[in-house]
Amino acid sequence: MSYRYPVPMAKVPECGGRVLLEFADKSLALFNVADQFYAIDDSCPHQGSSLCGGRLDGRVIQCCAHGLRFDLASGYLLNSTQLKVTNYPVERQGEQLFIVIDAEESGQ
Repeated sequence: MSYRYPVPMAKVPECGGRVLLEFADKSLALFNVADQFYAIDDSCPHQGSSLCGGRLDGRVIQCCAHGLRFDLASGYLLNSTQLKVTNYPVERQGEQLFIVIDAEESGQ
């Protein structure tokens, strides 16, 4: 079972933008890359640094702390399947965006 977290309209990032969202006990980063939305945990799996403020290049986010780069679509470290940031599907229903989170991950 999963939970669809509705993104407040005021928090939906403009094209090229990003926003940090708090949901239950999670910090999620939502990115708008060429009007495609990607949602990931804000915590780098290496040492927990925030990813939301990292350097964005297309759909690749670079961690500010150690420079690790992750593909927003897959969550994987570039050129590797050994390290992954949790990513979440983003659904659009009309103008409303939803981040889909498994019930196990949401604590719901």
